[in-house]
Amino acid sequence: MDLSAVPWRQSRYPGVAIHFYASDRGTGRVLALIRMEPGCGYPQHRHHGEEHVLVLEGGYRDSQGEHRAGDFVVYGDRSEHAPVALHGPDAAACVLLALAHEGITLLGG
Repeated sequence: MDLSAVPWRQSRYPGVAIHFYASDRGTGRVLALIRMEPGCGYPQHRHHGEEHVLVLEGGYRDSQGEHRAGDFVVYGDRSEHAPVALHGPDAAACVLLALAHEGITLLGG
């Protein structure tokens, strides 16, 4: 996948861009690519239904630990987290493919 060809849209959160593949307002289901620049992240949020995340590049840290390229992470219904891209001298942007089955509620940010 050529991630440089993705038509990213900057989110309202600094250093976080998103590309929606599918979004259903009725169910809250979203399939999206999310790119977080090193040290940037998405605010605390709660899941409605499960969320499945595949880390494509880079990595991030949240309440469940550290997740790197190739990791597949499942967040349960009503789970909460605030992912932040790993940072450091050799850090690259973190790119995730995320499927939120029934949407999220933002809790901060």
